[in-house]
Amino acid sequence: MHGLINRAIQGFVADTYGRARWIAVTHLADLGFADFEAMMIYPPELTQRVLDAAVRELGKARDELLEDIGIYLASHPQAEAVRRLLRFGGVTFVDFLHSLDDLPERARLAVSDLALPALELSEHAPGRYTLTVSGEHDGFGPMLLGVLRAMADDYGALVYTELRRAGPGSDALEITLVESAYAEGRRFVLGGSD
Repeated sequence: MHGLINRAIQGFVADTYGRARWIAVTHLADLGFADFEAMMIYPPELTQRVLDAAVRELGKARDELLEDIGIYLASHPQAEAVRRLLRFGGVTFVDFLHSLDDLPERARLAVSDLALPALELSEHAPGRYTLTVSGEHDGFGPMLLGVLRAMADDYGALVYTELRRAGPGSDALEITLVESAYAEGRRFVLGGSD
């Protein structure tokens, strides 16, 4: 698993619950170190051990924890680079949704060895979408659900989202856009910091 994924888990726990709780997670996971290196590759089972330890330490369900990590990645000041990458998808929330098919390639432009699962958006009716997540990254569906919810807020859109398991290695995110201009979104400047 790419170190950026592990570093995101670390950042979420440390920034949200404090460094002491992160250290407790590392002990529960029997890591033998306290900080992940962002550009290293780690065995996938190590990431699973860290997630299992975080679930135990924080008393959260796994999908709830992953969704919270997704919200963190799209909204926390420490993860502003991720938000910027996502906002390059378009001016409106609908533009953003239609850009998600290209997200794995955009992420690889930023980090060449970062492999994200395939994303495919289907529009069933105006304002009704299904985003299919397929690949070997167990847990990416709930994390992406959190990203979608945070980005809807970022754009000022009123959106209803629901995660549905579509099979092994596949999740479907049902998205209903209730109103695209429900509230004022967060400021975003293409050329620099907000």
